[in-house]
Amino acid sequence: MTLPHTMSGVYLTQHGGPEALEWRDDIPVPQPGPGQVLVRVLAAGVNNTDINTRVGWYSSDVTGATDAVDQDVEAGGWGGALRFPRIQGGDLCGVVELAGPETGFQPGQRVTCPINLPRPRPGHPTGFIALGSEMDGAFAQYCLVEADDLYDVTASPLSDVEIAAIPCAFGTAENLLTRAGVTSGQKVLITGASGGVGLAAVQLAALRGATVWGVTSLAKAEVVKGQGAVETFARDATLPADMFDVVIDVVGGPAWPGLILALKPGGHYAVSGAIAGPIVQADLRDIYLRDITIHGCTHQAFDVFGRLVEMINAGRIRPLISKTYPLKDIAAAQEDFQSKAFPGKLVLIP
Repeated sequence: MTLPHTMSGVYLTQHGGPEALEWRDDIPVPQPGPGQVLVRVLAAGVNNTDINTRVGWYSSDVTGATDAVDQDVEAGGWGGALRFPRIQGGDLCGVVELAGPETGFQPGQRVTCPINLPRPRPGHPTGFIALGSEMDGAFAQYCLVEADDLYDVTASPLSDVEIAAIPCAFGTAENLLTRAGVTSGQKVLITGASGGVGLAAVQLAALRGATVWGVTSLAKAEVVKGQGAVETFARDATLPADMFDVVIDVVGGPAWPGLILALKPGGHYAVSGAIAGPIVQADLRDIYLRDITIHGCTHQAFDVFGRLVEMINAGRIRPLISKTYPLKDIAAAQEDFQSKAFPGKLVLIP
């Protein structure tokens, strides 16, 4: 097979605003080595993590995800300092273009992979690298992935765009539910319930047999109910005390103390985002006197995404897609994403 020498895609050239994103038609096509697979990208989702990485939000020196972050940030990626230029994009749906016989993949197979790729090692069992942060991702025509990180989704009835909306949102949601131990019959509260992760968590928690409430705007309440929630709370509502077995949180910010008090004694709080702000105020007595367990959730065990792939191939989950964009319009897509005007997912097509 003859591959092109160059491809189109988006380079992140520095930390900063949309001006840090550069469309290029001369990006070298990566060449697969042993155990690697070259994937032709069919679609790639838009996520908070792409924007957070762009602005350098993961640095402890940065407290807000805005486009005004200082471009001198040094350690703003998932794992610290990024190497520029970097191709972002943690949500991948693609087709195998080139794979060695030792990989187990054949050209033409449709594939996806997690955004957080487990890399456990001695002394660091939760180690990982992130697609689009520590390695080039899906915001280009081709993406190079380790075969061990790929999953075959050829059999899925979902569209390419739908599969591209799953890895980050549904992977994060399934990880939160797994870590919090959500089971049938429990009462679960989900913040940011109309966003990608929130809607995924609503859908997945309902599939587990939990009774789900969401926190969202009035305008998006019916969307959240349509994904499996029995009821919703407004973002500024005073939550009922001692009601929920589990709180799934991707928002943080000033509302955080109320989330802890909304838990029953012995309840579980799981967090994997802080779109309303990473700095929260806590009364430790509300935590330890009520035996609350807090789970910080970033590392995903292999079985988490494996379960998702089984659901993808069986057609048991289906993300809500609000809008698609040509990859070249990434700045507009991210602006729309940050406006929070659209429920569910936005997806880019190369």
